[in-house]
This record gives sequence, C-alpha cells and structure tokens, in this order.
Amino acid sequence: MLSRVFSSSIIGIDGYIVEVEIDISRGLPSWEIVGLPDPAVKESRERVRAAIKNSEFMFPMERITVNLAPADTKKQGPSFDLPVAVGILAASEQVKHDKLHDYVIIGELSLDGKIRPVHGVLPMALAAEHNRFKGMILPHENAEEAAIVEKIEVIPVSDLEQVIDFLNDETAVKAFEIDMDRLFENSDQSRLDFKDVKGQENAKRAMEIAAAGHHNLLMMGPPGSGKTMLARRLPSILPGLDLEEALEITKIYSCAGLLPREKALITQRPFRSPHHTISKVSMVGGGKIPRPGEISLSHFGVLYLDELPEFNKDVLESLRQPIEDGIITISRVNATLTYPSKFMLVISMNPCPCGFFSDPTKECRCSPYQIQRYLGKLSGPLMDRIDLHVEVAAVKYRDLEGGADGESSASIKKRVEAAREVQLKRFKRSSIFFNSQMSPGQIQKYCQLDTGGRQLLENAFKHLGLTARSYNRILKVSRTIADLDSSEKIKEHHIAEALQYRDVVGKLRL
Repeated sequence: MLSRVFSSSIIGIDGYIVEVEIDISRGLPSWEIVGLPDPAVKESRERVRAAIKNSEFMFPMERITVNLAPADTKKQGPSFDLPVAVGILAASEQVKHDKLHDYVIIGELSLDGKIRPVHGVLPMALAAEHNRFKGMILPHENAEEAAIVEKIEVIPVSDLEQVIDFLNDETAVKAFEIDMDRLFENSDQSRLDFKDVKGQENAKRAMEIAAAGHHNLLMMGPPGSGKTMLARRLPSILPGLDLEEALEITKIYSCAGLLPREKALITQRPFRSPHHTISKVSMVGGGKIPRPGEISLSHFGVLYLDELPEFNKDVLESLRQPIEDGIITISRVNATLTYPSKFMLVISMNPCPCGFFSDPTKECRCSPYQIQRYLGKLSGPLMDRIDLHVEVAAVKYRDLEGGADGESSASIKKRVEAAREVQLKRFKRSSIFFNSQMSPGQIQKYCQLDTGGRQLLENAFKHLGLTARSYNRILKVSRTIADLDSSEKIKEHHIAEALQYRDVVGKLRL
C-alpha cells in the first residue's frame, strides 16, 4: 500500500515542499529512509515506531520504504517525524487519505506520541502558501508563528492521536488565528533612550546622520567615554519595521533556532554585539550544516563591534563584501546558500592599547610601535567603507553634574523618519532605499553642490589625499545632512560637516 504526505523543510532561510512517500509491502520487517536524510531524520525511525505504538495504533510489521522527495536535496532536522508517522498509518489504512493532499504536516515526535516544536516554521508556512495548500498541521507552540501567514489555515495539535482523529474527521480542531496589530503594539518601546546620555553632542549628531542615511559609523575614544552606551541606543532612533522587513528578520531567526518562544514575529530592529573572540564562521555564517551568522542576524538592524582592533583580522576583512553587496554567499559541498546582510555597522575602539593616547588628563603608556601595531589591524579598504568617523571625548564633570536630560530618542527619531521619507520619494523608481546605497550615477544625479560646496570638496580632495571611494562617501553623507536640513541642494556647510567625519584613525597614524 502506498501513501503520500506533504511536509516542508528549509534551504538557507527559504522553505520548500517535501513529498513524503511511504510504501508498505510484504517481506521481512525492515525500514529504509531514502532521499538524502541527515542523521536526525534517520533516527526518526525509532521515535516514530515508539510514538505509534504508545499512541495505541498498530505498527505494520512489514517492509517499509520512506522516500523524501526531491531526492537530490539534503533533508535535515526532526520535523519529518509527524508526516512519516501519518504516512505509515495512512499506508496501513488507519488514516483516511482525503485530507492528506490539503495540508503540510510538520512536527517532532516524542516516544509517547506528544508533538514537539521545530525550527523554521515561518519559511515553511510561506512555502505552503506559495504552493497553494489549504493549511498546515503543526505543533501548538509553532502555531502563532505560522499564523502570521494569513492565507493558510493553521491547525495546532499536541499529540499524534489528535492528528489522526482530525484527519479521520472524528474531531474538529479550531484553526489558530493571530492579531497582527497586537504584535506591533510595543514595537517602538525601548528602555534605552538618548536622553540618558550626558554631553557627547557631536557623537549624538553623528548617530542621527548615520540613522537617517543608513551609514556605517566608527567611534573612537578613551575607556568610559560612553561609546557602548551610545551604540546601544542607536536602534531607538531608527524607523520602525514594516511587515515585509519583520517577516524577513523573523525567517532568519526562526531558521537559526533563535526565535523566542513568546514572540511569533520580531518587530524591533536587531542589535547584535558579538564578542571579539568570535570566529569567521560565526560572523559570516556557515558550518557543517550552514546557519546564518552575526551579519545576517543583524539584517535590517545594527551590528556593533566593540574594541574593533581586538577582533581577528580575518573576521574584520570578511565584512567588506557583505557591507557592499548586502548579501553573503556561503559555498559548501552540499549546497551554496545566500543569506541577506543589510546591516548598519557601528564600531568603537580606543585610540591605543591603553586607551589614553592624546587624552589631556591621563598619560598614555604605549610606545609608538605599540600604537601603530594596534591600529595596523584596521585595513584601509575596511576604513574606506565606514562613512562616519567620530571622536568621542571623555565626559566632562559639568555635563554629568547638570540636571537637564539630553534630547530624547523620540525627538531625534522624528527627524530621522522625515529624512528617510525624503529618500524613499527620491528613490521610489529604483531598487535602493537609502543615501548610503547610491551608485556613482545616482550620486552624480542627486548630489548637486552649490559653488562653495564644490570648491570646498575640491580643496579637500587635493590636500587630504581622498580616494574615489572616500569622495563618493563624503557626498553620500553630505546628501543625508542636507536631507536632515530639508535642503534640496548640498551646501558648503553640509560638505564641511561631512568632512569632519573622515578618518580619525588616519590622523593617529601620522
């Protein structure tokens, strides 16, 4: 007897439909799973056997062959337990076949027949919708995540017996529904606010410009000057996520197994701050079974690297291509996967190993050789990709003693959103969204300078030794400053401010 059940798996962060075929024939009792299963799928044989018996169904003592199609794609994870069990019971005529072609079935089985949650449900639900299935049968804990896809019916189940009763029309299971407005209710609330930051007006201004134009930012200053405090508040001034962005971020976290159980949808921009001991694979993604790395987990959010020179040089150089392209491609023997990586890079560092080089009150203990070696880890090509460089000085006593709060994140965010709206209108007929993404042709079209600005930039190019990439990035930053100033043309003072945010590391190397 042959049965056919539909399930789903993931490649990268995208789901695809898997056809689970089960054939039961006469012969010595045996069980084979074919279709490139990984060890977790092969081990499902014992889980499925025990779950069927302990749920008081009959397990056929015949020759069982399970095929997972397409057969040329590696299948991984325990999500095939439930569809295989249903397929065996259907092939042995214990389950009706009527509903099997309408639903995608996923879930891990425990030995007593209970159904456990699995990872990657959102991309699987999107695959089910794309292939026009009526709905999904899946674990209770995954129901809210799948229900984000509104065009499919989500049937939450807790054990194998409930699944069989539903398929045999012996019991009804109410489809799970979700209130999308409720998911976004608290998306703008953050405990971190720029009003808590005393002083550092120049750094706050640089962060506002970075947020408005999606520019990368470097902060340099002595220990305790507030670099990390500033960086952690950057997401509070970024515009909120729309549904499309939230879905893409949630897909990444779901596939990585990092989606919190209490959150079906990630509605706040990610902020990732990996330790400086991180490996290259953990940063860009990969492994034997490729998973998203930190740069993909920062997608549409902020990747913050504290104490930048302490990171391995290979790790830092691996950031160059994702910064430019917005994607990272990982090639392995079994597959080539592409993950999104449109993140805002924020990095901070001390000016020297001890942190007090050029500090007016504390003496630096580092030799010139130590300073040059410390800064030598930062390559010119990487620094060229950082649009804004800002010095963060030690906070003065009078700033700490003053009782007045700084400007709130909500106030700064309004200006950032207004500048973003200008950019969306400007680029509505192109494939980009921010000033930082402009091509050379778009820079020439949209970065019109007045006479004073053109003369100032020409002098800066001659005397500061700027590269062509630096020239373009200064124009991009100037365009963002002009947008914050509601100015159609880039003026001289916009160029002057943009030039202030260039190459603080290079100044120390001189």
